Amino acid sequence: MATATTYGARAHARAQQGTHTEAMPVVPAQDWPAPPCEAGHLVWAETVAGGNYTHRVLARGTELRLTDLRGDACAHLLVYAADRPWERLNVADTVKVQWNAYLGEGRLLLSDQGRVLASVVADTSGRHDALCGTSTLVRNAGRYGDGTPQSPSPAGRELFKLAAAKNGLEPRDLPPSLSFFQGVEVREDGTLDFTGSAGPGGSVTLRAEQDVTVLIANVPHPADPRPDYVSTPLEVLAWRAEATAPGTPLWEATPEGRRAFLNTAGFLAARGLA
Repeated sequence: MATATTYGARAHARAQQGTHTEAMPVVPAQDWPAPPCEAGHLVWAETVAGGNYTHRVLARGTELRLTDLRGDACAHLLVYAADRPWERLNVADTVKVQWNAYLGEGRLLLSDQGRVLASVVADTSGRHDALCGTSTLVRNAGRYGDGTPQSPSPAGRELFKLAAAKNGLEPRDLPPSLSFFQGVEVREDGTLDFTGSAGPGGSVTLRAEQDVTVLIANVPHPADPRPDYVSTPLEVLAWRAEATAPGTPLWEATPEGRRAFLNTAGFLAARGLA
């Protein structure tokens, strides 16, 4: 179809309606072919290509499932309180408050206010990282020859800048991120051992414990030793559910977690949100 004229370009664009590609958002999300819940409750359905990013504002209680479709996705994640982005994921507090550097089911993603932004409610991968952050322009340029967003090897931080700008945030608003599906372990001498992926099909499900803005960059882990830029599609699905309630096993799992949930509940109650 000729696109040299405005009419031809319009006809070509309209002809794409209904087309499905390997990596794309599905709108409305209810049209996703195999929803993990009642189709009417699905609010986000997207496949993120390797070397790409996505973002969304999610309501409190929403559950977000990330799936490594082919075994080489790496979901770098940032989370912000939706209406006050100065409260954001604090990786250092997430690690030290819970006395654990390894993410997995039952862990909480904490802000620097001692509140829970999201909780990990399911995990079939076990290969995650809260220590290394994401890749940078300088590192990717030195390693792959380029790290700009439009290049064949975009850096995670550069993609986060784009996602941040679309939510009114600036580069200075980007703290260290978490990574899902590509893990590291700490050796006895303090150095890091890259453990890689658990293989295709691994998933992790997060629950928003307050209204949050989520930024995701799907790029290779900075500790990945392979010389090539390897990044495969990431499935992102979210559906309406309920926030963690007092007295449930997750709420009561640890004294530190219980206090973080109480901090969150008190804050939301004071604002009339819970």
